[in-house]
Amino acid sequence: MTITDFIANSIDRLPKGYIFTYADLTDEVNKKEAVIKALNRMAQSGKIAKLSKGKYYKPEKTVFGNLQPEQKQVVKDLLEEDGKVTGYLTGLSMFNKLGLTTQVSNTIQIGKNQTRPRFKRERYTVSFIKQKNTITRENIPLLQILDAIRYIKKIPDTSLEQICKRFLAILTSLSPKEKKTLIRLALKYPPATRALVGAMLDQMEAKDLTAPLFQSLNPITQYNIPGISNFLSASEKWNIV
Repeated sequence: MTITDFIANSIDRLPKGYIFTYADLTDEVNKKEAVIKALNRMAQSGKIAKLSKGKYYKPEKTVFGNLQPEQKQVVKDLLEEDGKVTGYLTGLSMFNKLGLTTQVSNTIQIGKNQTRPRFKRERYTVSFIKQKNTITRENIPLLQILDAIRYIKKIPDTSLEQICKRFLAILTSLSPKEKKTLIRLALKYPPATRALVGAMLDQMEAKDLTAPLFQSLNPITQYNIPGISNFLSASEKWNIV
């Protein structure tokens, strides 16, 4: 079997949209150059697509053209290292998936303990948000919710009323254990985020859980989110104006 046939058979077994490098196809150093040349030939012929230098994927073809890989695939090398979770999709990357907006962004934001400057990858801009909590597979969904609340003013193409309704629906769907974990994680977020989480949970009659958040805030500091009091009755208690 030739190198080209071997690669073609290997790629056939990969799911559509899966991003791979030559290292996913062979670990034999002496075959590296041959594999790279074969991949580049396949990319030129249209059998596979090239995302960026050294990164390829098997495109899913539709009547409207080839579909781009999912954002998580585009940056998967930034989300895990040696099988350990080191980052997660967040911010602009998640507003749509959380049902907060219908708009889809070309900016991929990643939450990480250690950040780096933004950069371009194909048609995407990749940027980073500092996460002070330890990142685990289990707490990523809660961190994504907290990040969205933190950046509530940056959610595009929607109204404050719709945003509040959606956040309340998301928080209502959490189990009591998840709500307690959410509050624990929120304690490492900026004061305005803590206040907003507290006001939303109070709106849901979960006042028995929010004492740690309330006690963590300066009682004379105010948090400016104009119009929020129209939708969150507890906003005055939390000094949100």
